Amino acid sequence: MGSTDESLRPGKRGRLKRTRARNLLERLIAYESNVLRLLDSQEVPFTNNQGERDIRVFKVHQKTSGCFRSVEGAETFCRVRSYLSTARKQNVSASKAMMHLFEGSVPPFMAVGAGNDTTVLNQTS
Repeated sequence: MGSTDESLRPGKRGRLKRTRARNLLERLIAYESNVLRLLDSQEVPFTNNQGERDIRVFKVHQKTSGCFRSVEGAETFCRVRSYLSTARKQNVSASKAMMHLFEGSVPPFMAVGAGNDTTVLNQTS
């Protein structure tokens, strides 16, 4: 890619205008390792649709009620939605995940390490 020194353009200021295709090409080159990461790792999804689905619930809530009444309410809502979303991604039904929660037991997807069944992520003392 031949780059033109934009400071040598007489009478012109600012960035050189490029086509959308050129901008895409430059971005793909700049982030090549991230773009191709899904070829090396099966954990990386092909699209970001799951992330968009995860935040859709929050946007719908915002649209219907306008806002949360308190910071604590927003934090609780986010914590419950995150817990249920993680359970779903780990093939645990919402009802089973809630049963674990109310029984005080650690759901399998929250256990850290294969041999450690008592340590929980984000556990507070």
